This record gives sequence, C-alpha cells and structure tokens, in this order.
Amino acid sequence: MSFDLVYNDGIDELLAEFTHRINTMQEANRYFYLQPTVGKTNHRVTMKNGQEMVMLASYSYLGLIGHPEIEAAAKAAIDEYGTGAGGVRLLTGTTDLHERMEDRIAQYCKREEAAVYSSGYATNLAIITALVGPKDLVVMDKLDHASIVDGCLLSGAKWRTYRHNDPEHLESILSNAQGKYRSILVVADSVFSMDGDIMDLPAIREVCTKYGARIMVDEAHSVGTLGETGRGIEEHFDMFGSIDIKMGTLSKTIPSVGGYVAGDKRLIGYMRHYSRPFIFSAALPPAQCATAIAAFDVIEKEQWRVQHLHETQTAYAEGLRAQGWNTMDTGTCVVPVYVGDEEKTMDLTRMLFDRGVFVCPIVHPAVPKGTERLRTCLMATHTKEDLQQVFDAFEESGKALGLI
Repeated sequence: MSFDLVYNDGIDELLAEFTHRINTMQEANRYFYLQPTVGKTNHRVTMKNGQEMVMLASYSYLGLIGHPEIEAAAKAAIDEYGTGAGGVRLLTGTTDLHERMEDRIAQYCKREEAAVYSSGYATNLAIITALVGPKDLVVMDKLDHASIVDGCLLSGAKWRTYRHNDPEHLESILSNAQGKYRSILVVADSVFSMDGDIMDLPAIREVCTKYGARIMVDEAHSVGTLGETGRGIEEHFDMFGSIDIKMGTLSKTIPSVGGYVAGDKRLIGYMRHYSRPFIFSAALPPAQCATAIAAFDVIEKEQWRVQHLHETQTAYAEGLRAQGWNTMDTGTCVVPVYVGDEEKTMDLTRMLFDRGVFVCPIVHPAVPKGTERLRTCLMATHTKEDLQQVFDAFEESGKALGLI
C-alpha cells in the first residue's frame, strides 16, 4: 500500500526553502557538512574518497582517539559487561563501572561527586531545568552554547543575557534583580566555541559573590585544554573551588560520549533523582564508561599532551596572524579565522579542502551575518609538518581570494 500525500503548509515551505539552499550550495561545490571519513580521527584523517587531510576540525584536542590503553579498556569492558547497560541509571542501568567513572570524574574535577548523562547537550538541559523554574532568574553570557539557551527555555525561568564577557553589564543585571527572585544562576562557557576566548572567571566570580548568585560553568572545551595539567578554567586562573556547578563533556578531549555535572554531594544526589535526562535516558554503555576512566588516567600520566597542545596552538595562531589573518581574541586551541562574508568563507573552505586541509565553515545562523569565519581546532598530535602544510594552504588560498 502506498500513499500519495500532498501538503501545502508551513512545514512544506520550510522544507522547500531548506532543500533549495542545500541544492544551491552543492551545485556551487560549497557544501562541506556531513563529510565522511574512514578509520580513526587524529591529526590526519582519510576521507571516503581516499584523500588524506590534515584535520583542523576535531574536538579530540589531546589526540586520544585510538590510544591503545583507552581502546584496551573499552574492549575489556565489553568482554565483562557486554555492549549495553539495559536500562536507565535510576532503575536497572547502574553498574559498578558507572560508579567508578563518576568517582574518577569527581576526583579529576576536585569535587565531592559527579553524575553522568547521555550527552553534553542533555547535561546542560538537566542542570538548568532541575535547579530553576518560574520563580528564578538565569543570567547567561550572550555567546553561551545553544544547549544552555534551550535549558533556560525549558525551565520556565526568567532569563537574560549579559554582553559577552562583560562583568559590568552582568553586575547591572544582578543589581536590578535583587529581591525579585527565589534564586539567581549565572551560566557561562569556559571556552567559547565560536570565538576561542576564555571566560573572565575572576571578575564574574567577584560579581556573583557580591550579589549572592551561583555560578555554573560549561567546561566542554576546557577539559584537557586549559590549565597546566588540563584541569580546566579553575586551574587556568588558580581558582579551584570557585565554581558552584561544573559541567563537562566526555566526547571532546575525552574520546567517549556523554556529559557530566560535578559538585557537592547534596547537588549531585538531587540531580540523580530530579533531573529528567538522568531519570528517563538510558545509561551509558559499559565500553564508554571504561573509555572515560582510562582517558582521564592517560591525561594525568601523559602530561606532554597538554603541554604540546599549548605550544602548538600558540605557534599556529601566531603563524596565521603573521600572514595577515584575523584570529579574533582566541587564547585557546579553538582558533577562528575571521572572514566576514559567507561566499568568501565557503570559497576559502573549498580551496583549503583542495589543498588537503579539513576545516569547518561557520556561517549564519551559527554566527550573525557578517561575522562568518572558519573555526579551526588544534590537537596535541599535530606535527610541524602538519602546520607547515596548513600555513602554505592558507597563504595560497588567502592571496588568491584577496583576503590577505
């Protein structure tokens, strides 16, 4: 049986507009999304067509995908526990491996306890929707991740944004909010994923302390990348214990999947019993738990990775700036290359791809129109030969397009 269904409504218009845009990009050879690779992702990758490329778009900042100790731990977990947990954590899905993983995360974060979720996105939704509601206020940085915005919308709380990394604007909001709400939660990314700059934790902490607001920080892009040993923004500023609610992911520097919240025992106990993504999502598979545990062990044991990442990101950003590129205010392994025009951004991406450099074009609606850019990401395993290939490709492409 078949159905010949015809619609003429808003959904049909939405899909038609989307299809036209994608077709136009593909016809112009400017579609760079969903690009399939084969094998393991590291500082170099092999595309489905067999082309080898320097990877400048991976979140595997310390290059831990394919690490033999981590892979061995994952395989051993499958042998012992099987491939799935068989339920949600609150009921049948908790194993001793899940408990060991959460203990390991708490130890790494220097917190009493941690709870793990199925993704970083779900973690942000879980924290915000569980802790605040219609009587509360959430104040977030203008450039915070979309999952934080969605958490605010789903929570029903009042929410406002402060100008990016502007503690004075934050203070004006908190000052006007005094006595009007049951609680106030300030939320910010530690490393902003589109600009590559760092949250001004000292100033934000000072303002929040002054007005009795709690701080939640999304450390998705700072775990393993900020601080002398990679412990994130608190280590970067030597401010351990200054964040009330620490959120992180297990799918970037940590080559697994999932997200976590770390804090005191009361907070984590509450999250395990009242946050819907914990209650109603299946537990992480055992192999992913073992992967996370082993990855934290490797980071602590192989400190050269963090040190080399810092050296590489500095050399890379300085090399691009010497050619005339605008890398914005980055001070991390996330290095934007500002272009400011969608067509030129796509053309630059094509020329870099043709020269064996895998990059990500960032255009509207991910960033405002007129601020289009490439987002490039450094890894601890990038070599001098990789960087030289990248520099040559950027110089040739930029000059050909009149961008430098």
